[in-house]
Amino acid sequence: MTRRYCNIDLDGMRDARVHLGHKIKQWNPKMAPYILEKCKDKHIRNRNDKHIINLIKTARFLSEACNLIFYAASRGNQFLIVGTKKEVADLVARAAIKARCHYVNKKWLGGMLTNWSTTKKGLYKFRDLKIKQKMGRLKQLNKRDVTRLKRQLAHLQEYLGGIKYMTRLPDIVIILDQHKEYIALLECITLGIPTICLIDTNCDPDPVDLPIPANDDTRSSIQLILNKLVFAICKGRSSEKLKTSKTYNE
Repeated sequence: MTRRYCNIDLDGMRDARVHLGHKIKQWNPKMAPYILEKCKDKHIRNRNDKHIINLIKTARFLSEACNLIFYAASRGNQFLIVGTKKEVADLVARAAIKARCHYVNKKWLGGMLTNWSTTKKGLYKFRDLKIKQKMGRLKQLNKRDVTRLKRQLAHLQEYLGGIKYMTRLPDIVIILDQHKEYIALLECITLGIPTICLIDTNCDPDPVDLPIPANDDTRSSIQLILNKLVFAICKGRSSEKLKTSKTYNE
């Protein structure tokens, strides 16, 4: 397999604060191979007790993730991006829409994947309500029913809006905060779905198929990593279209 790099710049990652880990007392010892040193600059406020992530290893694992994602996208695989922190919810939605991926950016509902039959029913109900609303059928109901259905629709939009077009389990799940989204990770492990996770210094890298050591608390850090992954997906999608076009022309 030819390796494809995604123009990963160490200075750019440093500027985005990808290298800043958690406080030393919060670290997971299993993250030792990914840590460069303790932050020793006492002039940097509130940072002198944090670990520094080795950006060379971050670049290596990010490159591997982009390489894997490119070929998965070129084969038409489906991706699910999970990131429910309020600070990055908008980034997740925009990135997923750009790359034509499914996403969860509000709250992970337990059993979303492992209890897929129930999730499918919720998605069917959501799509059915959206169609009825678009066709104006809700206006034909009494005021009480309209209020109830609109409340139900808003709830479904908030929690299932990012996966409303998902008709089957995803092929790869990208998790932007392994610590916060641990239930999602466990569901992927149960179902054998490959995972790509950002892992900060307080995480356990062992359950992850492809870890990317990086700061998962800063918006700029998450945005940089997400942009690289989305770029790889988009390039893979374009490659899929090109192969389809060539096959058709032949």
